[in-house]
Parts: sequence; C-alpha cells; structure tokens
Amino acid sequence: MHKLFIFCALLMCSYTSNAQNCKLTFKGKIIDFHDKKPLVGASIHILNSNTYSTSNLQGLFEFKNLCKGSYELEFKHISCKTKRVVINVNKNNFKEFYLEHHLEELSEVVVKANTKTENTSIEKTLKQKVIDNFSDKSLGDALNTISGVSSLNTGNSIVKPMIHGLHSSRLLIINNNVRQFDQEWGAEHAPTIDINAFSRIDIVKGANTLIYGSDAIGGLILVRPENYAIKDSLFGSTSTSLNTNGLGGNINTQLIKTYKSGYYTKFQANYKMFGDFEAADYNLSNSGIKSINASARFGFKSFEKGFDAYYSYVNNTIGIIRAAHVGNVNDLLRAINSGEPSFIDDFSYTIDNPRQTISHHLGKIEAYKRFKGLGKITLQYDFQLNRRKEFDRRRAAFENTPAADFRLFTTSLQPNLKIDAFENLVINSGVLIRYQQNDSADESITRISIPLIPDYDKYDTGIYTTVDYKVNSSTELSAGFRYDFSRIEATKKYKVFDWEEENYDTLFPEFSTGVIDNFEIFTTPNFNFHNFSGSLGYKKDFKKNYAFLFNYGLASRMPNVSELFSNGLHHSAARFETGSLTLNKEVANNFIVSFERNSENFGFSISPYYKYINDFIQLIPNGAAQTTIRGAFIEWKYFQVNAEIFGVDIDANKKLSNRFSYRGNISLLQGDNLTDDIPLIHMPSTTFSNTIAYKNKSLNNLTISLTQYSQLRQNRFPDYNFFTFNPILQQDVFVDISSPTDAFTLFHFNSSADFKISKNSNLNIAFAIENMFNVAYRNYLNRLRYFADDVGRNFTIKLKFNY
Repeated sequence: MHKLFIFCALLMCSYTSNAQNCKLTFKGKIIDFHDKKPLVGASIHILNSNTYSTSNLQGLFEFKNLCKGSYELEFKHISCKTKRVVINVNKNNFKEFYLEHHLEELSEVVVKANTKTENTSIEKTLKQKVIDNFSDKSLGDALNTISGVSSLNTGNSIVKPMIHGLHSSRLLIINNNVRQFDQEWGAEHAPTIDINAFSRIDIVKGANTLIYGSDAIGGLILVRPENYAIKDSLFGSTSTSLNTNGLGGNINTQLIKTYKSGYYTKFQANYKMFGDFEAADYNLSNSGIKSINASARFGFKSFEKGFDAYYSYVNNTIGIIRAAHVGNVNDLLRAINSGEPSFIDDFSYTIDNPRQTISHHLGKIEAYKRFKGLGKITLQYDFQLNRRKEFDRRRAAFENTPAADFRLFTTSLQPNLKIDAFENLVINSGVLIRYQQNDSADESITRISIPLIPDYDKYDTGIYTTVDYKVNSSTELSAGFRYDFSRIEATKKYKVFDWEEENYDTLFPEFSTGVIDNFEIFTTPNFNFHNFSGSLGYKKDFKKNYAFLFNYGLASRMPNVSELFSNGLHHSAARFETGSLTLNKEVANNFIVSFERNSENFGFSISPYYKYINDFIQLIPNGAAQTTIRGAFIEWKYFQVNAEIFGVDIDANKKLSNRFSYRGNISLLQGDNLTDDIPLIHMPSTTFSNTIAYKNKSLNNLTISLTQYSQLRQNRFPDYNFFTFNPILQQDVFVDISSPTDAFTLFHFNSSADFKISKNSNLNIAFAIENMFNVAYRNYLNRLRYFADDVGRNFTIKLKFNY
C-alpha cells in the first residue's frame, strides 16, 4: 500500500510537469529575403507531426500548446526554395525567418519563343539546338543566321561578326561575363571562342548595355554558359561531325556534376581538323584549320551567396589560301583579272604559310553575396593572355619567323552592386579597373622591320549606373550612364621622313625621345581619353503577345591601337596600313525601335534603326602606293568622317500546320559618308532567307528543313579604284578593287532525329547539305574575294550522344 501511494504520487507529478510545460507559444514572421516584405500564404509544418500553420497578411504565424524541446520546421511558399530550420522552445518566443523568394535566378530559363527581349533591349537569342548545328564552325557562322548580323570574312575559316555593318572594336563580345580581348582590331582577326563551351548566345542590337562598356557602337554579343539546377545529378554529352568538304570535322565532349548542396563542376574539350576546302570548281589550297579547345568550371550557388570559377583555352592554326599571297600590286591585278586562283594544288591536310596561329587563355573567378533588404554584391576578377602569330611566305631563312607576333595580356577587376529591394525598381552600379599590355613577343621581328602594332600599356577605369523601372505590368523604363577613362602609353619607331611628313614633330614634340638610329626615330606616344555614354529605353506590352520597344544609346569609342599606330605591311592583303596620331574618339547616337509579336502560331519583329556617328574612323585606300624591294603596294590609311547607318531588320515565323512551320527574315542597310557625300566602304548588301520546316514528335522527334539564303549585289559603294605602273607592260594599268561581286542564292538542307538509348540517355543524328546546288559565288565582304570563290557543296553528318 505504501509503494502504491508513492507510485501514484510520482505519476501525478509527471502529469503536472507535462501540463505545465506544454502550454508554450511560438510565434514567427516570414519575410522575403529580397525586399524585406512579409510573405503571405506560406505553409509552416512541424515535421513528424500533424501540426501546420499559415502566414497571414503580415507574414505572421504561431504554434500554441508546445512542450519544451527541439522542433524542426519546414517552410514552403510558391517560387521559394523550401527551407528547414531547427528551433528550441524553452519559453514563449518570437523569431523572424527569411525565404528566398527569387528562386528563378538559380534555375535555367528555357526560352520557347522565337524572339525574346530582356527589359528594354532589342535582343535575339541563339539556343542550344542552333549552337549544336554549328559545332564544327565558328561563332561568326552561327551569328549569320540572325537578321542584321553579317560577317567580314578572310576565307572560310576566319569569320568576324558584324552587327548593322560594324565590327571589330565597335562590337563587344562578352565571353562568360568577361569582355573578350584578342587583337580584335584586325579585319582578319576572328574571335578566339569555342562555341561548344556555351549553351546560349544573345545578340543585343544597340549601345544600351552599359554594364559591359561604353563603346558598343555596333552592339553586343553575350556568350553564356548553362545555368545548372540545384540537385544531385551527373550528365554530359559527346558529339562528333564528319564533313565531305575539307574531309574533316570535330569531336566535342563535356561532363557536368551538380550537387543538391549547390556545388557544380564542368569539364569540356573539343578538337577540330579540316584539310583544304573546295570551291565549286577547284581546290582552295592551304585553307585547312586545326583547333584544340578546352574549358573547366567549378562553383557553388545558393540564393544568398555563391561563386563561379572558369578557365578556357583555345588554340587555332588557320591556313590562308596560297593564292592570296601576292608579292606586289601587279600580282593583285593579275589575281583580280583571273577567273580562278593563281595557285591550285591537290588536297592536303598540311597547313603551310601564309597561316595564323592563335592561342587564348581566359580565366575568371566571380563571387556574390546577397544582403537582406538591399540586393546583391558581385566581385569579379579575370585575366586573358592572347598570343597571335602571322606567317607569310618569305625566304627560307625567315620561313619560320612570323611576320607579326603579338602577345596581349589583359586583367580586370569589377565590383558590382545590384539593388533590387525596391518594388518594381532595379539599380545596377559598378566599377571597372583594367590593365592591358601588348608586346612584340618575337624580338627577331623588330630587327627585320618595324612592327605593325607597337608595344603599349593601357589603363582603363570606368563607373556606371543603370536603372530599370517597371511602371506597371505592361510598361518598363530603363536609363543608364557610364564614364570611362583610358590611358595608353606606347613605344614605337617611326621613319624620320614619315614622322616629319605627318607633321608629328610639330604636333607631338613631347613624344620624341630624340634618339635616331638608321633613319628611324624612337618615340613614346601616350594619350588620355574620356568617354561618356548613356542609354534610354522603353518597353510596352500589349494584348495577344504584341510589344513595342524603343532604345536610344549614346556611345563613345577611343581609337584602337591599329587606328592610332599602324605603320606596316600586311603581306597577304598586299597593302600598307597607316594609322594617325591625330584621330579623335568616335561619338555615336543610336536609335532603334522594334514592334514585335511573340507567338508560335504567328510571330514577327520589325526593327528599324538609325546611327549617326561623329568622327567615324574608316580604313580606306589612300590612292598612293608604297614601294619595297618586292614592288608597289596599295596604301590603306585611317581617316575620320561623319557617317550615318540606317536600315531595318524584319523577322517572321508562322505555324502552317501541326507539323509544318515557316521562318524568314530580311535585312536592309545603308551606310553613308556624310563628309564626302559617298557611300561607306564595306557595308553589307541586302540579305534575306526563308525556311520551311517539318517536325514530327511522334516519329523520333524527326525534323526536316530547307533554307534559302540570298545576298543581293551591293550597288552603293565608294570608288577607290586606281592606276598603277606595270613594269612588264611598261604602262599604267587600271586596278579595280572596289567593284562588288554578283548576287547569289544558296540552298541548305537540314534534318535530325532522336533515338532513345536508355532511360537517361539518347542519341541525336543529324544530316545536312550546305550549298546544295554547288553554286560558285564570291561574298562581297570576304577579303579574299579577289583570289578565289567561296566554299562549294558540303555534306555533314553529326552524332550527339546525351547521357
């Protein structure tokens, strides 16, 4: 009886204790990490129980009648990442919780429409499928499929993108958020980029992206890698292509590992090799290409913080057709008047002189951190090392000595603050600090001749602010301002005669060191430039997927090193290039509007534009000729004029039936030299294309398409033809370097199908025919059009294994 009493007493004490400790209340508030606003309708669950709560209009929730102890809470809300938190309940308590309400920034966005605009930009996008079609070609080849985009070619392997007739340093190429620097000033210098390392390419027409620079007079090319989802996964792909024209192809492989914790890694490599390509009627001797590319990426991402480390290496060896090597202007005359190349040899994989070898290293590390109620701070450091060698056909003693050898090192630091805590308002501000050094890497060249481009150091600093404001659900406004300061310090030799002939001894006496050796004067030119840029944008969405966009951009561009300092011979082009120390910066006013409809059933975009460029720098024949022991060469010199470029880009797509669709575009452009009242040199002619496609998803996703591409004759061109003395004929002869090529039309066939290999893998097989009817043609914007036709028919088969 005594023991029973003690047992009952202990049981009552235990019950009383539990009753006393299970009346605790826990209250909380759920807040958007992004802008510190309360989140309504969030679900809160105490795990391993049937206890739930929901946040009210103030973001508040509560749990009653809790006992002392630890509890694991699970928070869920639409567009938010699910979050779990362990809390300790010892007394009545209150706590705030932050959810990441902008999870879409962590996931890849798949764009299904034919056109897409970001904010008020006029923008076109190439997605993974299109990039795969050009896996064995160049960035410029892929971009040629977009209206308003053309290319300046040197043969078939050196393809330099143009937007609205502008290229080189007027066109910004952003490689994984790093501005590409690879001696882009040269007309025969193509971007050193492997497009297989990326999943998306955006083209922004106009100078309204001040985050990347103040000098995007022509526009912007954004080359972007894939944005991986946060989950445990291992996947990759291997692709290969085989081509009949050039008897070559490429192989590309990549492997990606992602983790639920937010970490990810990627390795990618590509090898490409082609022998001599063929025109419709003959072999293009020494036109092969070899390319080795690799990239690696490692990073971590969450909503609050993350980093991304990236490294890429590109190594290209590019042959320039043997017939393009001319000894003097009389050789050029014979080439122009001949119907076929002066040198045709049998097919070979050997790449002989003239040729280019280019290697490019790019490294980047970027880190970001988000702050409650403010936004995101990003810090990026990057570096690039570009080595370019150009080999000419020379005497045996100098055969392996490059005619030009440049080593360009660039490094930059860029902090950025994105303030997005305000409703419908985003402010982006940042700073740029950049250093660049160029030197003639091979000293033996400087002993033979004056380098075309001198050694120099360049210092850049910039600051910018952009503002995007969403007026309402259908209207957006944007504005921005940027200031850049650039200083360039060079060391260069001039011939004393040239220095005095250009009046530099009077205009720039401070540049002369007074040292003269063998009729050459040593100088140290240096310049400071202040660039101001701005942009205004407007976007209005209407019902039925219609939209209207307007953008104005003010862009400033300092003369590049080629325009300032060029003073040498480009052998394969048979011309001297002469820069000018008196050049001013270019200032461009860009206007572009777009009226568009985004729809798979019927969509279109009509985008007229107008550019007025003050002090536009152009390289044109000077009429005079430079004479060497090899003969006379045309002198091309940089001059400044006031210019205007205007035109319109039109795109259309139509769903003809459940399986047939149509896509077409046309680009019209006119460029005028207002100072001399003549057309601008090297402006693209009218181009248009039409594609009919068939797609059957139930039949292995079979796709078949036929594309017609036409380029009309350029009837507006300046006349820079001249007479020169021919020592063989002992008389002056007429040299026609201005007359454009004839119009041409090409047809291309493409097909592909997908085959399921296993649960997590599939095989894509594609077959294509380029230039189906083997048309012999010459592109007006191909610098080698004087010497040979463009490439003829090509059959391609591609295999891509996704796993």
